[in-house]
Amino acid sequence: MAGDGYKSGFSSFFSEGQYQTQAETIFVEQKKRSISIGIPLETTLQENRIALVPNSVRTLVSYGHKVVVESKAGVKSNFTDHDYSEAGAQITDSKEEVFNSQVLVKAAPPTLAEIKMCHKDQMIISPLHLPALSQEFIKALQEKHITTVAMEYYKSEDGSFPVVRIMSEIAGMSAILTAAELLSSVNGGRGVLLGGVSGVPPAKVVILGAGVVGEFATKTALGLGASVRIFDNEVSKLMRIQSLVGRQLHTSTYNPVYLGYQLMSADVVIGAVHSRSGRAPILVTEEMISKMKNGSVAIDVSIDQGGCFETSRLTNHKNPIFEEHGVIHYCVPNIASKVPRTASVAISNIVTPILIKSGNTGNFENLLFENRGVRNGVYTYKGCVTNAYIAKSFGLKYTDIDLLLTSKF
Repeated sequence: MAGDGYKSGFSSFFSEGQYQTQAETIFVEQKKRSISIGIPLETTLQENRIALVPNSVRTLVSYGHKVVVESKAGVKSNFTDHDYSEAGAQITDSKEEVFNSQVLVKAAPPTLAEIKMCHKDQMIISPLHLPALSQEFIKALQEKHITTVAMEYYKSEDGSFPVVRIMSEIAGMSAILTAAELLSSVNGGRGVLLGGVSGVPPAKVVILGAGVVGEFATKTALGLGASVRIFDNEVSKLMRIQSLVGRQLHTSTYNPVYLGYQLMSADVVIGAVHSRSGRAPILVTEEMISKMKNGSVAIDVSIDQGGCFETSRLTNHKNPIFEEHGVIHYCVPNIASKVPRTASVAISNIVTPILIKSGNTGNFENLLFENRGVRNGVYTYKGCVTNAYIAKSFGLKYTDIDLLLTSKF
C-alpha cells in the first residue's frame, strides 16, 4: 500500500495535466499608439538648443504621432516655424496648447511656472540640472504625478550615457575653439595663434581630465597644431587617450608641483574633470593661476559641478569671461549651447528613437517596463521620487522604479 501511495503521488506530480487538452495560445501584437508631443520655446538659462529638429519631427509624424511646436521655438538653432510646418508639425502661439500634449520634450529643465501648466500624469523628457534643483521643484512634480526622464541619465544598450557623451564631445571641441578665439589680442589675450606657424612655436595647452571632454579637446588642439599636456589620476584613461589619438602624448598624473610648473608656461588650461557624485575637485589653486602668463586663458568645463579652478565663478553666454590675476576665465556651464544647431541635431538623434519606441509599445509604462535604459533616467514617477540621490538630498521618500512598474503589470 505504501508502494502504491508513493506510485500514485509520483505519477500525479509529474504527469498531471500532461495529456489533457491544452488551450491554444496566440501571440497578440501590442497595438501601436499615437502620442501627442509638445515642444515649448525655451526661455531660461540662455538655452539656444531645441530637443527635436524638423527632420526628427518628420519621422515622428510619419509614425502617426502629433507634434505641436511653440512658435519660434527653433529660431535660436536656426530652424524656422516654416521648417517645422513643412515637416508636419502644428505651430502655435499658445503655450497652453503645447502643454496639453501627452509628452513634453525640452532642451532645458522645466521651470516651476511650466510645471503648473502641466496636466496630471504627463511625461517630460528634459535635462536635469542638479545644482539648480530644489525641493519645491520635486514636490511640484510629485503633486502633478508627472513622470520625468532626465536625458543625461538615459543609458544605451552598451551601458554608456549617449546624451552625456555627445554633449561632452561638443564641449571638448568647443572649449579649444573658444580658447583659440580668446587668445587673440582683440579679446584681451596674448595675441598667440594656437597652432603656431613655420619658425614660431605653437601655443601650449594643459588639459585636466582624460575623459570624453579631455579626449575631444586633445584631438582638436592637436588638429590645430598646439602642444598638449594631459593630466589625469587614472593611468588607464591616459593609456586610452593615447591609443585613441594614435600617438605618444605628454601625460601625467595629478602632481601639484609638476602641474604648477606646467601652468607657468601654459597659454591655455582646460578643466575637464568630472565628479561621479558631488562637487568637482579643485585642482588649480589661486596661487597657480596667479603665476600664469598675462593674457593666458582658463576654460572651466567642470563649472556645472562647481569648477576645478579655485578662481572660477559661473558666467553665461552674454557675459562669458572675466579676468583674474591677468588670466582670462571662461566658465559657461552649457558650452554646447554655443553651437545650438549641431547640439540640437545630436540630442534629437537620441530622443527620437525613444519616442518611436513609446508609440510601438503602446504607452510609456510599457516602454519603461521593457527598456532599462530609459527607466534609468526616471527621477519622478506618478508622485514618487525614483532617484535615490535626489530623495536623499531633499529628505524625501525614495521608491524603486522597478517595484512600481512590476506592481502595475
